[in-house]
Amino acid sequence: MKEKISQLKADLFKAIAHPTRIRILELLKDGELCVCDIFEELNVEQANTSQHLAILKKQDILQSRKEGLRVIYSIKYPEIIDILKTADNLLLQQAKDTMSTFNTD
Repeated sequence: MKEKISQLKADLFKAIAHPTRIRILELLKDGELCVCDIFEELNVEQANTSQHLAILKKQDILQSRKEGLRVIYSIKYPEIIDILKTADNLLLQQAKDTMSTFNTD
């Protein structure tokens, strides 16, 4: 059972472990967007954006709905944003630690 849970966690982290997918999540943290808005904001081809969205959706991180011809995406579980915030805080702390190392000389 522990192995299965570890694998599920690894799959979750693999799904978000790409700069474009992190940027997608950061765009969606304030609310839903259509794929056309997402790829414009990212300045990435729509096909490429759609592939990244599909990975996040397959992992059940995003959900989508159709509105006419448009596909609207949103974050299914807001807790994913907490993971990104934790990463931001960790990176900030690492940067502070690095700076303090240079300042002690």
